This record gives sequence, C-alpha cells and structure tokens, in this order.
Amino acid sequence: MSPADLEKQNSATPSETSSATPAPAPAATPDAAPAAPAPPVAPTASGPWGILRRLGAANEAWTFGILLVLVAYFTIAAPGKFLTQYDITQIATNAAIYLVLGVGMTYVIITAGIDLSVGSVLVLSAVLSAEYTIHHGGSGSGWGVITISILISLATGLAWGVMQGLLVAKAKVPPLIVTLGGFGAALGLAQIITGGQDPAGAVSTRLQTSIGFGKLFGQIPWLVVIAFATTAVFGVMLASTRFGRYTYAIGSNADAVRRAGIAVDRHLVKVYGLAGLMAGLGSVMWLASYGTTSIAGHSTDNLKVITAVVLGGASLFGGRGSVLGTVIGVFIPAVLTTGLIIIGVQQYWQDVAIGAVLVLAVYVDQLRRRGRERG
Repeated sequence: MSPADLEKQNSATPSETSSATPAPAPAATPDAAPAAPAPPVAPTASGPWGILRRLGAANEAWTFGILLVLVAYFTIAAPGKFLTQYDITQIATNAAIYLVLGVGMTYVIITAGIDLSVGSVLVLSAVLSAEYTIHHGGSGSGWGVITISILISLATGLAWGVMQGLLVAKAKVPPLIVTLGGFGAALGLAQIITGGQDPAGAVSTRLQTSIGFGKLFGQIPWLVVIAFATTAVFGVMLASTRFGRYTYAIGSNADAVRRAGIAVDRHLVKVYGLAGLMAGLGSVMWLASYGTTSIAGHSTDNLKVITAVVLGGASLFGGRGSVLGTVIGVFIPAVLTTGLIIIGVQQYWQDVAIGAVLVLAVYVDQLRRRGRERG
C-alpha cells in the first residue's frame, strides 16, 4: 500500500469507517485461551433458593422460628412434662378466644388503626346474652334460648364495632381515642346492668357441656374448632379477596385509595364492625368455657391481642400483616406461659418474659427489614 493510500484511509470519517463490513474473526487455534465463562445466573423466585429467600423475607417465618425455639427450649428443660397431649390441648384451648379476637384486630391494625375496646365489648356482649338467658330459663334453658343468646352476643359486638367505625371514618376521631373511650363505656354499661357483679345462672348447662367442654371426635375441643374455622375463613378473605386487598391498600395509603374511587370510609366501618363481631363471638366462647361473664377479668385482653398481632408481623403503621402471623403470635405467649409454669417460674417473671419476647421479636424484625432495604 502506498503512502497516499494510507493517508486516505486514516482521513476516512467515523461514519465511513463504521459502515465498512467488519473483517471476519480469525479462527481459533488450539493454543488460544478458552473464553471466560458466563457469569452465573441468579436463582429465580421459582427455584429452591428463591423459595427459601421468599420464606426468609416473610414475617411469619421469623415469628414461627421464635415459636420453635421456645418449644425446643421447654422440651429440653422439662423432658416428658412439656408438650404432652394434655399441654397441647390446654394451650390450644386457652389461645382459642384470643385467636378469634386477634382475627378482628389484624384487620384493624392493617388499616393503620387500633382497637383497645375488644375486652370490654366482649364483657358487654356476654352480659347482655347472660341477662336474656337468666330471664328465660337460666342454666336449664334449651337450644332456642341458647340460639337467641348467641345472636344477642354477636349483634352487640357488631353494633358496637360499627358505631366505633363510624366515629373513626365519618367523625374523623383518631382510632386510639375512639376505642379507648369505647373501652371504658362498654365496661361501664356492663357494670351498670349487673351492678358490678357476675350474675348467677348466666349460661345454659347445655351450652357448656356441648361447646365449652365437648370435643370433636372425642379429641379436639369445640372451642379450638371454632377458633380455627374462623381463622381459616377470614384468613382466606384477607389474602384472596377484594375486601382484603382494600384493607391492605387503605393501610398503605388511604388518600391514594380514596382518589382511586374506593369508599374508604365505608370499608373502615366494615373493618371495625368485624372486630366487634369477633368480640361478640369471643363472648360466646368465654361463656361456654367458663360459665360466667367475668366482668373484672378482661381489662388486659386488648394488650394481649395487640401483642399477638404485632408478634405475628403486623405493622402498627398499617399496610402489613396476616392472619397466619397472628395465629403464630397468639401461640407464642401461650407456649411461653405454659412452659414457665412447668419449669416453676413465678407468675411475675412470666409477664416480664412475655414482654421481653415481644420486644426481641420486633427488634429482630426491624434488623431484617433494614438489611433488606440495604440489600
């Protein structure tokens, strides 16, 4: 090639150079180094590692891990005494009522609300039901009276919940204030009706022997069956229906949901009505199990239920939670209390331990969330 041709080639424009047909790559020789391997493909969500990653990110997985640790510890600390068939039955029975209350509370907390009145609404529902039973046969009343008394309990809880929902949604009073006022008002009404004393003959013997002490197939207490059936129905509704999706959306951003044309106020009334309905159902289960209204025995029910829901992974800021998590959260204090009794720990230390587990569970969850945000 002559110098003139070289100068002409070097002066060609980039467009002319790029438009030229590239020369074919030389054939690889046996001595050529092998090509670098392609980078590994990250596991997809459908693979085994993806499934494990999703399980690790789930609130329920961490909460269930804490429950397993507690069970393992008490099994080792009290071999042959803890987790017997009797213990399992007692733990499930004791947790049944709080599980029903926790279902309603889960919905409320997901909407970024709170309900401090569940224990008092349970008492008021039980008192009104008991008053009807007392004046229609008392402990010897039949199934007709029992059915009406159950309906009175459910209707009382539902009506009280709807009233609180209207105050929250329409009057725009903060849920904390509404339900704190409801906590005192419902308990006060119950005390006015009864004079502050648990009435005698408040529960039909038939209700107690069938629902309170009866067992399905002679093995599973009916209280446990009712609790898990309720949990299953409303757990599916929260996870798989439009009502559940609206509940999550309102807790995440109520203003955006309202701009999308969804009736936020009406939905909130339904949610608080559901919480009241669950309190009414809890009163029926309480009467069947204990045979008394226990007016003074429900002052801390709200704290126990809120603790269970938070332990289950629900956020007090709304938009996150599940009924499955609440189920696990209910059983953590139940297992902890039973285990501490078996190994001989005093009652006062049991309350300390339950509070410590609550704080630890929330702290671990926060660490996990921060790690996920950084990652």
